[in-house]
Amino acid sequence: MENSVEIKKVVRDKYAEIVNKSKTKSQSSCGCCGTDKIVETDYSVFNDNYENLDGYVAEADLNLGCGLPTEYAGINIGNTVVDLGSGAGNDVFVSRALVGNEGRVIGIDFTEEMISKAEMNNDKIGFKNVEFKLGEIEEIPLEENSADVVISNCVLNLVPNKDKAFAEINRILKPNGHFCVSDIVLEGKIPEGLKKSAEMYAGCVSGALQKNEYLNIIDGHNFKNVEVKSVKSIVLPEELLKEHLTEMQFEEFKKSNIGIKSITVVGYKN
Repeated sequence: MENSVEIKKVVRDKYAEIVNKSKTKSQSSCGCCGTDKIVETDYSVFNDNYENLDGYVAEADLNLGCGLPTEYAGINIGNTVVDLGSGAGNDVFVSRALVGNEGRVIGIDFTEEMISKAEMNNDKIGFKNVEFKLGEIEEIPLEENSADVVISNCVLNLVPNKDKAFAEINRILKPNGHFCVSDIVLEGKIPEGLKKSAEMYAGCVSGALQKNEYLNIIDGHNFKNVEVKSVKSIVLPEELLKEHLTEMQFEEFKKSNIGIKSITVVGYKN
């Protein structure tokens, strides 16, 4: 695996670029391709449609998710919700509609450009109980036992140290609080041509773990009632695969039973 510092730089640079290009052009989901391809090809196969959800803000939706974590998160009026990898604020604003005026929603992102974009979006709306903080998921800048619900949408697969990420989720959750995360996982061995691509670390796939390994990490942090609420198969466009695989690897990949899945998982803190 690439050095974690290098991975973070690739991801941070990619998402800064997405923000800058979003000002004039539509984006691909998860920024899943090389620099020149981000705005030329639509890879929204990952993304779920948010447009009919209460609280939806079009300017905050950069098509970067792979699920709808708020659908299964059990967010209630008055809850404190933390969104990890909050981007331009898409899931934050949907969560705000669920917590109401009595609750609080905090978005955490490690890309300054994303934080600025999210704050600009919130300034237009004027929510007083929404805030965005610059910080890393492996070192969340919040006190322990401070969140009722933690959500994340297609972000933890990009984090080099997923074990530390779930340890931090456990730390900031209140007793009996819970998380609901949507993420990309694998079933079967992905070709090395994809796995070694630094660009793909900002594109949902090669930073992903095997499904069993992902769930084992969660189990290792003493969460209870862990449940996979949703599974969606992802079919990658041929042009994306061909960009990272030789012709022989591409043919082998098409014949294989390798599965790329979007899953949404819920778990409760003891």
